Amino acid sequence: MDSDNPFPPPSSRRHRRAPKWADFTFLLLTGWGAVLVLALLVALFVGFYIGSQTAIHQLGFRFLTNTVWLAATDNPVLPGNVYGVEPVLVGTLLTSALALLLAIPLSMGAAIFLTQQAPLSIRGPVGQLIELLAAIPSVIYGFWGLIVLVPIMRANIEPALASGLYWTGWFSGTPTGLDVLTASVVLAVMVIPTITAISRDSMAAVPVSQKEAAISLGATDWEVTRNAVLPYARGGVFAGIILGLGRAMGETMAVTMVIGNPSYLTPYPTSLFSQYQTIASLLATRFAEYSSPLELSSLIEAGLVLLLITLAINVVARGVLSRFQRGRGVGRE
Repeated sequence: MDSDNPFPPPSSRRHRRAPKWADFTFLLLTGWGAVLVLALLVALFVGFYIGSQTAIHQLGFRFLTNTVWLAATDNPVLPGNVYGVEPVLVGTLLTSALALLLAIPLSMGAAIFLTQQAPLSIRGPVGQLIELLAAIPSVIYGFWGLIVLVPIMRANIEPALASGLYWTGWFSGTPTGLDVLTASVVLAVMVIPTITAISRDSMAAVPVSQKEAAISLGATDWEVTRNAVLPYARGGVFAGIILGLGRAMGETMAVTMVIGNPSYLTPYPTSLFSQYQTIASLLATRFAEYSSPLELSSLIEAGLVLLLITLAINVVARGVLSRFQRGRGVGRE
């Protein structure tokens, strides 16, 4: 070793090995963390299942097919204590699907612009602003929708849709602003930041060499994006869409404030101008004033149905993501 060099080469340094008790403690703590996460998931299912036993025994499978949610105190003329989740399940799926239909094009456009077209000086600030939108409480979105969006929808947008697209059947009826369409627009605004942020990160992770190779072959900006960026980032984009769908399906306060929440639901909404409910808004409006133990148990079972649907969507999403990763060669040796 050169005496003038005070730093010995790495090969001659003495490497200290962590004591075995530190490794064991680290393994124990991380293992307990994983066990507690799984235990929390099991506790959610067990709690919902126990709480919904009354409805399961008295209503059975009819709970999924009944088209009314009617307590005896709601309408003395009609037979009460009939609870079914089908209408609110339809409302949940319809509003979530419409929200994604509106949000995906805007989110993809914003993500592509920030990663492929925007100057470097604005990519960071604009990206941070989009991420901040995801942190806004849902009640703020709901209040904005109720105060600002509902009057605009009632006076301008919905009458224009009714006059131009009435023949489709989706825009019939009297525009009120408190309806399925407005709730879907609010949900779209809420999920845009999530989808945009995750899609942007996925597109930004595309290797520069891959894009430069496409450019060297004479590809235009659109061809680079379509052929080099989107195929590589599709797994992350799909994950962002699934996360946005999960937030849309579980959103409560914002939807409750703008969807109308009628006490009696038809089996299916007659148009996008119909006042309706989702599972989340039903839980928010009925849980504090349930009329019987059966209705309380039915509300808990409705929450269990929403939990199962969300879990199923995530399982399917994981399968699709794994397929994307295998197709791209991720994880191959």
